[in-house]
Amino acid sequence: MAQIVDRRLNGKNKSAVNRQKFLRRFRKQIKKSIENVIAERSVTDLDKGETISIPKEDTSEPFFHHAQGGHRDMVHPGNREFQTGDKIPRPQGGTAQGDGSEASDSGEGEDDFVFELSREEFLQFFFEDLELPNLVKTKLSTITETKKIRAGHTSEGNPSNINVVRSLTGALGRRMALRGPYKKEIKTIEAKLEDLLKRHNETDQIIIDLRDRIIYLKKRIKRIPFIDSFDLRYDNRIDQPMPTTQAVMFCIMDVSGSMGREEKDIAKRFFMLLYLFLTRTYEKIQVVFISHHTIASEVDEEAFFYSRETGGTVVSSALKLMSSIIQERYPTNDWNIYAAQASDGDNWHNDSKICVDIMNKKLMPFVQYYSYIEITADRHQNLWEEYAGIESNWDNFAMKKIEKISDIYPVFRKLFQKRES
Repeated sequence: MAQIVDRRLNGKNKSAVNRQKFLRRFRKQIKKSIENVIAERSVTDLDKGETISIPKEDTSEPFFHHAQGGHRDMVHPGNREFQTGDKIPRPQGGTAQGDGSEASDSGEGEDDFVFELSREEFLQFFFEDLELPNLVKTKLSTITETKKIRAGHTSEGNPSNINVVRSLTGALGRRMALRGPYKKEIKTIEAKLEDLLKRHNETDQIIIDLRDRIIYLKKRIKRIPFIDSFDLRYDNRIDQPMPTTQAVMFCIMDVSGSMGREEKDIAKRFFMLLYLFLTRTYEKIQVVFISHHTIASEVDEEAFFYSRETGGTVVSSALKLMSSIIQERYPTNDWNIYAAQASDGDNWHNDSKICVDIMNKKLMPFVQYYSYIEITADRHQNLWEEYAGIESNWDNFAMKKIEKISDIYPVFRKLFQKRES
């Protein structure tokens, strides 16, 4: 019977196997708790671990017991207060919340089960079942992935990789090579024997010696093994570099004056989620940050998330900058190009038409996926109305609305959920 020994290292006083079983069992409750984190954390704390609370009733183990109802006769020794037929009041139970609002002299219960999720576990639940849509393999980039391919044969290897045909072919060649000298000698002796028989009898010593020699050579031939360990050949497999996917994500954020503090905070939270998702899920991906008001500029990560720059609103400036960066640095034949744009939708009215023209002619034909989120609690703005036409014409365009912080995570999952291939 096969025995499997788990030699994975566990942390001090912890069991990795049991912990993984626990996380799988309470996945639904954990995911529900994690969804509320985005609204409670600051931008800088999004990637930290989390304390998860699970209600007591959800952690209870199933067991067999008598259901309510029916008639049972029970004898309670020492009973002096109740007679048959008396109704006993149900004991008061405490709340399982443990909120400690007021002191009480009665009631009992249990607190919720609380445990810590590590940063890695937290992010794993956070970005589960998400991906960049339409990602395709294009060009060899920095090679880190490999795959096993056949590369001839070797004389040593795993028995499961033995090549039967090649081994038997080698054994046949070996037998033919070893038999050759013996068969040649037998043929020579038989010819000599045929000539001597014309002058000698079968009982002559020279004839007997030649026949004994033939018998000896034939025995040597029979002793040649059918197959030898020397003949065995195994399929050889080597690591071949696999082409890795080159992808770039353009993060475009509106920092104009119409974007208030709350709208900018929502946009930063959304892009922080996107940045964490990209850097954690895809090892080889580049991120380009573009912030704009009336003028668009490419900025670094620090300036993108913490800059206080503001001004008017000309969205087309960001789209023009993105198009020029693609032409200069990211050839569309070699790169998977993605973009995510966040704005309150308020744009200089004449500029929205320009945005649509740039999108249809210079961006949408070359990007794998373009997502636009409008951050506003009011009705849709003019940029949304113009982008609605793009959504109807292009399958690789998606747009969603975010009204409050709690909408960020659900919208993020809808935009980047895994799609059926």
